[in-house]
Amino acid sequence: MIKFLKALQDLLKNEQNQEETVLDLLWDLSCHSSVSLPSTLSGTSFHFLSSTSLHSVEDHSSMDVKSIWDDVRLHLRRFLVSRLQTHNEINNSQQKILLKNQCIQRLLFLYPESEVTIKYQNIQNKLLTKLLQNCFPSYSREANLDIMADGYQGTMLKLYSMIKEDFNILREILAPSSTVKFIKETYLDTVTEEMAKFLENFCELQFKESAVRVIKTSKSSSRHRGAVHALVTPECPQKGRNVFLSLDELEFLSQLIKSFLKLEQNVQELFEEMFLWLKTPRNTSEILETSNREVVIEKPRTNETSIPSEQLLPVKEATLLNFGWRNAFKEVSLPMAHCITTAIEDFSAKILQQEQNERSSAMSYALNLVNVQQVWQDSRAVPEADQPKKIAKFCSDIMEKLDTILPLALACRDDSFQEIRANFVEACCKVATAVLARLQERGKEVPSKAPLKNLHMLLSTAVYVFQHFMQYDNLMKENTKKPIFLVPVQRYQEFINTLQFQVTDYCVRVCATSILQDAESHHWDDYKAFYEGERCSFSLQMWHYFFWALHHDLWTILPPKLAQEILAEVLEKSLGLLASRYARAHPSYKRTPQIRLDVTTILICTENMLWSVCTSVQKLLNPHEYVDDKIFKIHTHCNNLFTTLVILTSPLTELYQTFQHGMDDSASDSLKPFFKQPLHWLSCISHFYPSLLRTPSAGRLTAEGQLKLLLSQPGCNWNLLLETLLHHDGLLLRILLKSSKRTFQEQGSDTESNLNQGSSLIEAIFKVLYHCNFSPQTFGNVFVSYMEEEHLWDFLYNVPVSTCMESEVEVIRCLRLALTDAVKDIVQQIISVLSSWRNCETNLNKHSVLESLRESIPKEWNYIPKETKRKESSKGCTRLAAQAVSIVISKLPTVIACLPPPVKYFFFLSERKMSKNFVELKKAGLLVWNLIVIICRIFEDGNTVELLTGASLDRWSKEKLGLICVCLESIMGEQTSSPNQMTQKVIRSIEQQKPNWIECQLLKARKLSTECAFMTIEKSTALEEGDIALELTEQKINMMVLDICHKPGGSEYLRQIYHIMRLNEEYLKEQLFSMNGSEEKPLCIRPLKMTLRSVEDQPSAFNPFHVYKVFSENMLDQSAITKWNWNWSNLLPNYLGLDKTTFSVLLKNRWEMRKDERLQEEEKAMLEHLKLMCTIQDSSASDNTEEQ
Repeated sequence: MIKFLKALQDLLKNEQNQEETVLDLLWDLSCHSSVSLPSTLSGTSFHFLSSTSLHSVEDHSSMDVKSIWDDVRLHLRRFLVSRLQTHNEINNSQQKILLKNQCIQRLLFLYPESEVTIKYQNIQNKLLTKLLQNCFPSYSREANLDIMADGYQGTMLKLYSMIKEDFNILREILAPSSTVKFIKETYLDTVTEEMAKFLENFCELQFKESAVRVIKTSKSSSRHRGAVHALVTPECPQKGRNVFLSLDELEFLSQLIKSFLKLEQNVQELFEEMFLWLKTPRNTSEILETSNREVVIEKPRTNETSIPSEQLLPVKEATLLNFGWRNAFKEVSLPMAHCITTAIEDFSAKILQQEQNERSSAMSYALNLVNVQQVWQDSRAVPEADQPKKIAKFCSDIMEKLDTILPLALACRDDSFQEIRANFVEACCKVATAVLARLQERGKEVPSKAPLKNLHMLLSTAVYVFQHFMQYDNLMKENTKKPIFLVPVQRYQEFINTLQFQVTDYCVRVCATSILQDAESHHWDDYKAFYEGERCSFSLQMWHYFFWALHHDLWTILPPKLAQEILAEVLEKSLGLLASRYARAHPSYKRTPQIRLDVTTILICTENMLWSVCTSVQKLLNPHEYVDDKIFKIHTHCNNLFTTLVILTSPLTELYQTFQHGMDDSASDSLKPFFKQPLHWLSCISHFYPSLLRTPSAGRLTAEGQLKLLLSQPGCNWNLLLETLLHHDGLLLRILLKSSKRTFQEQGSDTESNLNQGSSLIEAIFKVLYHCNFSPQTFGNVFVSYMEEEHLWDFLYNVPVSTCMESEVEVIRCLRLALTDAVKDIVQQIISVLSSWRNCETNLNKHSVLESLRESIPKEWNYIPKETKRKESSKGCTRLAAQAVSIVISKLPTVIACLPPPVKYFFFLSERKMSKNFVELKKAGLLVWNLIVIICRIFEDGNTVELLTGASLDRWSKEKLGLICVCLESIMGEQTSSPNQMTQKVIRSIEQQKPNWIECQLLKARKLSTECAFMTIEKSTALEEGDIALELTEQKINMMVLDICHKPGGSEYLRQIYHIMRLNEEYLKEQLFSMNGSEEKPLCIRPLKMTLRSVEDQPSAFNPFHVYKVFSENMLDQSAITKWNWNWSNLLPNYLGLDKTTFSVLLKNRWEMRKDERLQEEEKAMLEHLKLMCTIQDSSASDNTEEQ
């Protein structure tokens, strides 16, 4: 024994760079020879474990053994500690974690856990102290608080990255309680101490300033608001009591606390993840399957008991985070509590006074608006449809200040910071009351002094404040478990309801009393035609202008959902008013065509407005499913208006022929359902006015209709956007892809910016469709057609892996990244196996150095050198390659099964485009082939390997990876020349162990890649045959939207596509129109407008001239309407089921019923017959009532 230890000691003293050799030998002894090495200072001897009992080695002088062993351990410890310090300088986090993990495991092999933990803690403490000293400057009066706060936030991010690295290093080595203790003592306690020192200096300076301020105050007898309360409190003589904090200082402290809250949350999530991981059953076997376990990561026997049975505890009983950073703020907590109320009241009063001054000096009463900033983006507290777009500036300023100070109240836990939170809540309630009073005051100015637009601004502002306090409530409820801002929230909800009613009521009253009061146009007794019967009433044109102006204001100021509710309600009520007025109109003969023209104008304007108030295709096409909805009522009013048009303006002869036999109950019952269908009025005018709002046999909108509905919304409706993109097999996306290439060609001068914008659009389309699992055919059809048009198939056969290719096609780049991500785990596994083999090879190369040590190893240990074991099975290179190839082939089916259905369907369609030779060559399928090619290209490119795994490759590793690539290519049949002997040897060794296994695995992978495609084809066939149940339902669309938005960058990709569609609305409409045209001519592809975020962020002002142009040219040709040839014989029979009272009233309002009209005898007879029919039916109805 002593001979062996002296040999180790001499080797370490006399030879340089032999530490690794000694460590490997000791590690090997512990792992394979059952030798237990003492790691505690009290250990006096080595032990080895036999199959029967524990035997002591021959008893030499125990003191000599202990002394020599301690000397060897000390030498090795210095070497490993130096390595740990060196590893801190590595930038690659993954590589750093791996190397430090190995060092700490070796230290635990030599020393007990407590000593290793303390030593590593000292190393990390030095590193952390250096970081904090550089980033935690001492406070001074001249310091810029904003810059300091930003510096502290950056420091906390760096601190968390260090904590995360050590967490990942220690979680596999130490027990959970030890890991938590290490993180707490090393990082959390240290940063708390540093912050306490900083705040002590901060309070010291503030105390001196406050003392000077008090002296000046007493001399000048001036009254500084709130200073006395913060300074004279005799029962607590602490310095903290005598500190006065300004608003800027409170904001600074709040930013510090916010950083600590974020750090606390992140660390807590790390620990919860660890405890959850401990509950999950883990496969303790290593990365290889049973048949392939040739290389394992060996652990010495001293580590077998390093993780106790604590792992079996439930999560709730595991050690939780105890981060005492709040103690560092105790000295400033009292000043913060005393000053927070004064600060909030002061700045809110100042902002409100400033708003009052601006109002007094301004020429108009319009409110000063600002765009709403995105607050709480991470928490997504408020849905986008409920977020206001513009609010009053004074309110935005107040809430922004409150948001900045909010972390002071959120820090409250148990008894700490209780007073701060109570004072914050009290001050916020006062501010909420003051702001509400100001909003109510401004609301009273409408309409006498201020315009209607102010009501929209006030409503949007009230919603903004309401949502803020709701969010404050939710954030603080985690500790209080009860609502805090209940009273302000209720008051603002009542105010919002009142304002919404006021806006709606005012708009309807304006329509009733002002806009629709048109004496000249509605002079129905006039015996002269209104403008020769070629134009509608002035009031209707003004009604149309008013609605589009209201539409503009609501769309640019209010939350989208609320804006649509208000517009729909105003439209519904104004239509009810119009229906009532025109039903009572009694026009002369010359004015009857005007009734027909007016009603037609109302219906066309309403159809144009319906696209904006309907939130989904279902509401647009199936309003009968929403009976209580405003949309259904709008259709009811339109049907009533059209009834007026038909009965009041149809020729008397046609009316007589239809109704001469009366309206019996049987006819009424049979025709009533058709007569009262919501879209009946639209179907009646569709012959003259072809609308996109129609119900085809499939019950779906056209692509133009989908686009119009989407872009008519006040904001980006995610579900509707995705539904539009997937409509008609991605027709709009195909147009965008074609035009994106045109953008590159046309604007080549700005190559970099335009290429980036066009490429980003292609990437956005790819990423969105890639995650549409319920619609794989869209991804496949869109990109297969794109690759066909752009002749990209050659790129698909050999997908490059390098990211440095300047000319790489964007679609191929996206496919490469997707497939690379799919095989990343395989690559990491192969590199891990390679690393283990490399370590063994390295040890074998050192066998000459170990010759002197072998003789000194006690024979009782039965040590067999690694090279001897390796020589006994000397197939090293072959076995390594066979093992790696087996891993790749075995994992292929799993990789393919985990790929999204869209990409599998894409490769299935792509195979049909391949040449026959290619199909025969690659029977495993194009997807399997590409996965193998990607893996081979990754192995050939050292940069990609390092990027994916963090491992740098040496020459030996590159040679072995090259052999693995050759074997994989040979299996796939890609090699042009016959395979060499080594390749054949590798494949033969696999086949000998598992006959036909490779072929079975490839067939399994092939089957998995095509199953999804066959299911998609069957579904498409069923849809063509009319199986509506397989269509994309709202639920499926919603699930896909959620899936996309939960992926990194998913919502931004959707938003980008939406903005580009909005910017190119007219161009897309032209493309769709030309595709539906009867003339088959090539489309004129133009470059897209790619400037993003200019539509919603900077909405254009309302332009009445543009509205007039759209009204007169595109929407309503009044002279053409007067020439419409109505088919009364088809229209009138639909109204045989009309209510008798309604028919009677409308009949009395016909021009023939006027006393001074001259009628022919035939006309009089027909009229008398109709009058008599109504009278008889009315009297019979009254008789039946009396009998009952």
